[in-house]
Amino acid sequence: MAKDPYKYFRIEARELLEGLTQGVLELEKGVVPTAVVARLFRYAHTLKGAARVVKQPGVADAAHAIEDVLSPYRDSGVPLSPPSIETLLGLIDKMTASVSALGSADGAARALQPIGLAVEAVATAPPVPVAGDPVPAARAIPAADEQLETVRVEIRELDAILDDVFQAGTQITGLTVSEASLAQAGRIAKALIDQLSARTTTRMTSVPLERARSIAEELYTKLEELGHCLAQTRDQADATIRLVRERAHRLRLVPTSTIFPALERATRDAAQARNVRVEFVANGGNNRLDGHVLQSLRDALLHVVRNAVGHGIEEAAERARRGKPAAGRVLLEVEQRGHEVVFTCRDDGRGVDLEAVRRAAVARGVITEAGATALSAHEAKQLVFLAGVSTSSEITELSGRGVGLDVVRETARRFKGDAEIHSVVGRTTAIEIRVPVSLSSLAALLVEVNGVTFALPLAAVSGALRVQTQDIVAAGGRESLLHMDRAIPFSSMSRLLGFDSNGVDRRRAWSAVVLRAGGRLAAIGVDRLLGTKDVVLKPLPEFAGAAPLVMGASFDADGTPQLMLDAVALVNDASSALDRTSERVQQERPPILVIDDSLTTRMLEQSILESAGYEVDVAVSAEEALEKAGMRSYGLFVCDVEMPGMDGYGFVTTTRADAKLREVPVIMVTSLNSPENRQRGLDLGAAEYIVKGEFDQGRLLQRIRTLIG
Repeated sequence: MAKDPYKYFRIEARELLEGLTQGVLELEKGVVPTAVVARLFRYAHTLKGAARVVKQPGVADAAHAIEDVLSPYRDSGVPLSPPSIETLLGLIDKMTASVSALGSADGAARALQPIGLAVEAVATAPPVPVAGDPVPAARAIPAADEQLETVRVEIRELDAILDDVFQAGTQITGLTVSEASLAQAGRIAKALIDQLSARTTTRMTSVPLERARSIAEELYTKLEELGHCLAQTRDQADATIRLVRERAHRLRLVPTSTIFPALERATRDAAQARNVRVEFVANGGNNRLDGHVLQSLRDALLHVVRNAVGHGIEEAAERARRGKPAAGRVLLEVEQRGHEVVFTCRDDGRGVDLEAVRRAAVARGVITEAGATALSAHEAKQLVFLAGVSTSSEITELSGRGVGLDVVRETARRFKGDAEIHSVVGRTTAIEIRVPVSLSSLAALLVEVNGVTFALPLAAVSGALRVQTQDIVAAGGRESLLHMDRAIPFSSMSRLLGFDSNGVDRRRAWSAVVLRAGGRLAAIGVDRLLGTKDVVLKPLPEFAGAAPLVMGASFDADGTPQLMLDAVALVNDASSALDRTSERVQQERPPILVIDDSLTTRMLEQSILESAGYEVDVAVSAEEALEKAGMRSYGLFVCDVEMPGMDGYGFVTTTRADAKLREVPVIMVTSLNSPENRQRGLDLGAAEYIVKGEFDQGRLLQRIRTLIG
């Protein structure tokens, strides 16, 4: 394959184009132009020279045209006019397209042609857009693929690595000294052997015995000193080499600030398309990520900032009515949390219209109308990540096709991260994207399952539990347990991995790892927790036929491979929905209302019923239950007896006297186990009376099926 003659030119050109873009956007904000214009002159001049070296006259002419546009502002201190800003950005776009075309032979041939806009654009700058003008086409964003895959290293970072390598070399020299001491110990041992061998040739006297004892003591002392020396030198060398590895790993990561200019440019162009004013602010550019991860995130974040402008930022009149500044604000904050980098894009716009999102999802067919209505506010917001869901009433260049935020979540999950949306109506919307700092080096929790060691991404670990057999509730082919006052799915890892196809082993307690992924929690049962460790993750070859749960492998000190499991896949499998038949039955069955003042009991009963395919509401008192029953029709009440205020007996009496509620059966679940209490409940009209101490979920579900199907 022929060597690429434009590789280094593309890298340099893209960096210079990025600098030009950033500088022009600064000038558009009205900063004092003198220093910025001088910097842009240097960028344009450097790019012009580089382009001529590789025989790219079109790029060179455009760079020269940029110098012509900037020349009147070089020493005047006068802000650049809007037409000049537009001309500069147009020239940058043309050069960006030309540089990108150098990636292929035919593209290189096209790039050799002069850029038609280069010189004449100075005289024919477009007018300033005004309200009512046609929306300008979306501008090209400088491609940074190759730039993000190529790392520019600071000298001080290289110096630090060289210092560490020097220290490691010094410590290895110390091992050479220890090697000499080891040779000396060998000679002492040989002398001892010679002394002891004298017993076979001469009559043993006290002199050779004393001499042998003295040699043995000297040998012991020397070996002890040598052992301490080797251990100390080994620890020092290990620490130094680990530091070198960490520094070298950091060198291959790219600062997140690399993508800020493209995002600011996209925000600016989207704002112009809508004729609104928007300020873009970015913080946290010193955080670093793998280049190919950052490259994909840049593309996803382009959708996010355009969405913020297209859907969030109001027009000036509406912002004035709401008491907001005339210019909207899009804030991108990047921070490292543990072993993850978090991108939060926040705007001060109108927020998410939940009803519009629900309607759009129903219209798209991704959820039923009843299902959309039943979603919590947080769950409804997450619908915007589904493909095709858009709240825009018309199709524009910025919105309306439902393409964008689905890419965001898909990108995050592709890199073992996730995305969430938070919003306050009328005030703000924030989209948060979380990804690991690096997919090649991860902090892991090691666990043992069936005698095999597996690794889990530590960033996904929310906690650990000791689970007893009685803590696990099985219903509808799925297990769950109570964690932090909520029911979460439980599954043994051995079953998820196919080691155990017979369900949960109920003969023993479990160590359970609570994993968080996609805003959901699941508890995964393992045999033992082995501790945490930083691992270097390697992808498995395609022919290995890895299971979907496996995201890669690392090697322990003995060279034994250890599989790293995908937390998202584990949570999804443990939380897998019931089969379609159960879902259809759930839609046909009326909902059930669980009434109990005990949070634990409510959550447990809700988990059992939902796992069996029923829709469940909960109430903390009989009074609240009567209020809910007045607003919604239920097929069954599951009610405690001992509650503050109206007790269960009073609830049964009240519902049996109500014309609307008397036909709704009541199952009483209580700790009162005397025959008198039971008979009283049945006499008042309860359909079933179940004692908590004798609770049998199978009996409960069987009775419910008898009553409502």
